[in-house]
Amino acid sequence: MARKILVVDDERHIVRLLETILGCEDYEVVVAYDGVEALEMVQAEKPDLIILNDQMPRMTGFEVLQELRADRETGSIPVVMTADDTGTDTFKGWQSGVSAYVIKPINLPDLIAQIKRIIDSLDEGPPELTMVP
Repeated sequence: MARKILVVDDERHIVRLLETILGCEDYEVVVAYDGVEALEMVQAEKPDLIILNDQMPRMTGFEVLQELRADRETGSIPVVMTADDTGTDTFKGWQSGVSAYVIKPINLPDLIAQIKRIIDSLDEGPPELTMVP
């Protein structure tokens, strides 16, 4: 079964590009164009991973992330945050619990590698605890 990725960005050309590239990587892709729509799509589609832009109309990516993390059902969904520059938002993103932070223009091979790393960790499940004598 293909993993589902929600792509959220107000720049439609970026959404279309990521939708095409991720589709070619055999991911099921759903899209949203602002933060409010993103939260609606999360509830409706139950994605395995979210690619979320930091600056969007109606709700920023950070506001969306805060809502996701506050909800028991969505709090553990991995989020890859995209941003136009590093600035102080990179630190804010890490503090907010993103799984990866990608600066635009997006390096597609790096993004795909980050997504595969995150998805592989989901497939492996939680680490086993072992007792050390």
